[in-house]
Amino acid sequence: MILKTLAVLVLAAALEVGGDALVRIGLHSYGYSLAAGAFVLFGYGILVNQSGYDFNRLMGIYIAVFFVVSQVISLVLFKQVPDDKILLGGGFIVTGGLVILLMT
Repeated sequence: MILKTLAVLVLAAALEVGGDALVRIGLHSYGYSLAAGAFVLFGYGILVNQSGYDFNRLMGIYIAVFFVVSQVISLVLFKQVPDDKILLGGGFIVTGGLVILLMT
């Protein structure tokens, strides 16, 4: 059950961060990136709101997953390497997500 939840949350984070990245790209170029970003973000909204999980718990865990996925996409697409402050703060975020996931 935990692995299925994490898989759905990783997919949701990839959709949200990917949609945001498409919007960012679309703001600086011409093409279909803005529309594609809106479509992908809509898919994210549908995915996270179809689960039967407690919304507070789901979002608490999701924030940690979102942080990790956003750092990976930021590195790959925009070549932005996280600095020490981002890694330290992110460590707290991920720790909090693990507490919510494993202790409740």
